[in-house]
Amino acid sequence: MNVLFLSPGFPTEMTDFVRGLAQVGANVIGLGDQPEAAVPEKARNALSAYYQVSFSRPKAVLETAGAIARRVRIDRVESLWEPLMILAAQIREALALPGMTQLETIPFRDKEAMKQVLDHAGIRTPHHYSSKAAKGVWDAIEKVGYPAIVKPISGAGSADTYRVDDAADVENILPALGHIDEVSVEEFVDGEEFTFDTICAGGNVLFYNVCWYRPRPLLGKSNEWISQQTVALRNPDVAELASGRQMGFQVQKAMNFRDGFTHMEWYLKPDGEAVFGEIGARPPGGRTVDVMNFASDVDLFRSWAEAIVHGQISQPLDRRYNAATVFKRAIGQGRIQRYEGLDRLLAELEPWVVAVELNPIGAPRRNWKQQLVGDGMVVVRHPDLRVCTELADRIGTDLQIYAA
Repeated sequence: MNVLFLSPGFPTEMTDFVRGLAQVGANVIGLGDQPEAAVPEKARNALSAYYQVSFSRPKAVLETAGAIARRVRIDRVESLWEPLMILAAQIREALALPGMTQLETIPFRDKEAMKQVLDHAGIRTPHHYSSKAAKGVWDAIEKVGYPAIVKPISGAGSADTYRVDDAADVENILPALGHIDEVSVEEFVDGEEFTFDTICAGGNVLFYNVCWYRPRPLLGKSNEWISQQTVALRNPDVAELASGRQMGFQVQKAMNFRDGFTHMEWYLKPDGEAVFGEIGARPPGGRTVDVMNFASDVDLFRSWAEAIVHGQISQPLDRRYNAATVFKRAIGQGRIQRYEGLDRLLAELEPWVVAVELNPIGAPRRNWKQQLVGDGMVVVRHPDLRVCTELADRIGTDLQIYAA
């Protein structure tokens, strides 16, 4: 199978998906806006060819894809980076290839269209309205009430997402929304936040996963001192999660998703009601595929590729652990000067610490508002969920990174 892969070198995790495709026998041709020398070596080694394009010029990208298709048969077009998914659909349509069309892709990119599809299917979504102007935001707030969430129609993750509790909050965030064409204004759902992640082939779910966000990402995004956690649950089939799990399968069907990764976020209210958040036709970001791998000692990058190329997953996907990623943010500004508590934690928590990736000494402190990963991460795992979260909390409180 010949796979045309958009942006094989960015974001970073794309390199592992390209590697997975090559390992399961695909011939991978890359289209990217980086010079070939700038594509990470892991991806370069897995590509049979690479063409540099400008994704800001979609017509030229379509012409390049057409020229490639005249020289070699293209069987699939894959894009796992959200901003390029419409372009990938346009290439499929131009080359008459299977996969998501533009009409099928739009509800995964447009949060208002997404919720309209799910409302029609009878799935519980937050009460929601869209707006292209400040007056529309105020009108939507009147209908939804406080607290409310304001976020981009076509955003990803929690970027440019705000909770507003009163009129003053709305006034404060409106200037920050100036670069966004259209926003969604929706009901704030009070509850715990989880994911429902799948790998599918032929419309069948071959693998599913539930992660628990500790705390909710919006809270972590608003408070610099928080060490955000993503916990991949060893047992996603517990009764407490049944409503969200069932909703996840219903959403997959309503969105008519067939092949690849999906990442859904949902809320569990104190009364047990599950409320949909959003879904992307892509893998989860924030190194979540890595923490899912640690939970099962598997390679889901390769599993995704096998589902795409062969329509199946051959790896055993037995969940062995709860695994938690803890993202750290440095204290202070400037360059990383030192870590405190790391050596002691590694000695005390061995063997449950399975990955340590911290911003190196001397490197500039990263912007915590723009990067979930912050100044690095530590991954812990344990078969018992209570113990796993206690280990993660130790990392959150006892490990400190200082910049100056």
